[in-house]
Amino acid sequence: MAKKIAKKIEDPRPRMKEVIRLLTREYPEAHCYLNFETPYQLLIATMLSAQCTDDRVNKTTPELFRRYPDAKSMSKAKLAEIEKLVQPTGFFRMKAKAILETSQRLVEEYDGVLPASLEKLTALRGVGRKTANVVLGNAFDIPGMVVDTHVGRLMRRMGFTKNTDAVKVEHDLMEIVPEKDWVVFSHLLIAHGRAVCTARRAKCEECFLTAYCEKRVV
Repeated sequence: MAKKIAKKIEDPRPRMKEVIRLLTREYPEAHCYLNFETPYQLLIATMLSAQCTDDRVNKTTPELFRRYPDAKSMSKAKLAEIEKLVQPTGFFRMKAKAILETSQRLVEEYDGVLPASLEKLTALRGVGRKTANVVLGNAFDIPGMVVDTHVGRLMRRMGFTKNTDAVKVEHDLMEIVPEKDWVVFSHLLIAHGRAVCTARRAKCEECFLTAYCEKRVV
């Protein structure tokens, strides 16, 4: 009986290292595209960004934050007023209710101060792991792996994960992306996902990552 030859499993970390290097070179200004002045404002902006573009959120939040700049002022707002202000971001009734309840809970439990903890943030209404990691990384400088639609799509295309569940993708990437790069990693992929590896069509002929992309590896 012929012996079965074990298939060699590639270590994806060297390939990922080169991908990060090239992305950093191409998008040196990659950063959080949501405008905010405080951790609380970033939390609210990120909650509003669900199923909405960052550009639309950035056009909506100035008036919202002018009237209600912090959790204490937002907690006293009328739900109908919040709905009116966030309506341009879509799903505004659900978002407004989450914003009001989250603000009230922050006041009741944390004196209006946003906790720098994944567990405490995800316990708030409307705050999932993605939103919590955005806040932790960009407001508190605490490493967190953000997995949004751009990140998941690109990582599956490039062969770094086969998972579609965001939490599973997050854990896959935490194994192969250096912790020091966790925060900027999502910003780099978002920039590349908008410019080259778009959802409608991957512009492989223009991409500088083809040598490291499983989709194009022969």
